[in-house]
Amino acid sequence: MEALAVWDGQAGTVTQSTTTTQIAMTGNEAERQIVRIWQDLLRLDFVGLDQDYFDLGGDSSLAVQMFAEIEKTLGVKLPLATLYDAPTIEQLARIVRGEAESSGWSALVKIQPEGSRPPFFCMHGAGGTVLMYRDLSRHLGTDQPFYGLQSQALDGSSPPLTTIEEMANLYAREIRKAQPHGPYFIGGYCMGGTVAFEVARQLQRDGETVALLALFDTMNWHKVPLTIWTRTSHAIQRVFFHTANFFSLDSRGKAKFLKEELSILRSRIPVWRGLVLTGLGKRQPAHGSDLLLLGQIWRANDSATWNYVPKSYPGLVTDIRPKTQYRVFSMPGLKWDEIAEGGVEITVLPVYPAGMLVEPFVQHLAVALRRSIDAAMLHCETAPRR
Repeated sequence: MEALAVWDGQAGTVTQSTTTTQIAMTGNEAERQIVRIWQDLLRLDFVGLDQDYFDLGGDSSLAVQMFAEIEKTLGVKLPLATLYDAPTIEQLARIVRGEAESSGWSALVKIQPEGSRPPFFCMHGAGGTVLMYRDLSRHLGTDQPFYGLQSQALDGSSPPLTTIEEMANLYAREIRKAQPHGPYFIGGYCMGGTVAFEVARQLQRDGETVALLALFDTMNWHKVPLTIWTRTSHAIQRVFFHTANFFSLDSRGKAKFLKEELSILRSRIPVWRGLVLTGLGKRQPAHGSDLLLLGQIWRANDSATWNYVPKSYPGLVTDIRPKTQYRVFSMPGLKWDEIAEGGVEITVLPVYPAGMLVEPFVQHLAVALRRSIDAAMLHCETAPRR
């Protein structure tokens, strides 16, 4: 009679879980297969049925591989956003067996739907997923509803959208399904900020009120010169900034930061492989959730971002920046003061680039964003009604 060993949460201790023993006895194949998949992807010897995927070091790229393996092994295709409904093996297995319902695929992801405050809608980055915003949502508090907008290509059947305008049009429609009228609170990191800018512009064009447009480390990308020198300079500085972020922390913070950075690096490798395969002209295979799909989404999003030429925006832009910036991004015309007719409000975080969504620095972003939401809420309350 087989029993699965489960990590009990105590350092150096392994126990035989009663729950897992029962699984073996009843032949519950779903749990056993998902345990194996998580152990392989997360490189863990022991995984408990009630342990949270994200707490174990899981991220968006690994999630894509995980769901592809579940589809291949168990014959069930699930959207990435299922992890918000079912972040543990026990919960995920219930959905696989049909004992619980998944929320299904949608461009709009309910990362944290509860709370009395107005919802904040956050756009995906170049990778197309919104799992990177989980920690930000968690630090904003349980009273702050938080929704993500993810790439439509992640459904495994739709092609990636190729322009920022197309993405914004789709996401604005999805936002209005959840909240028919403004005021809206919108934002995004890096490319996500670019999409958020266009979403806000289209909503304003349609007569809606955008209370907050928050851009996290976002540039007017089409003005960035793409040369061998700028690319080399960016790569060198990136190493420096990661190192600077690391040494700015205490020992506990360093351990947390290093763990997250290693996890991000490991998750990027499949994406890079997918980009290479896409560049070689490989066709997308039958299973949508795989390396090629990741590469196609990233390539399409990158191209859309560099080609997007933003038009003027009638409102205020909240620009949340790291304390320093890549040299190439410090050139004139890359910020939003020439485009934002309502002005630009700048908040500088005590973090170097590429760190504001990573623990423990994401706490600074959460504090700044919550203050901006508070200020925008107050302005909406005191502004004269039309």
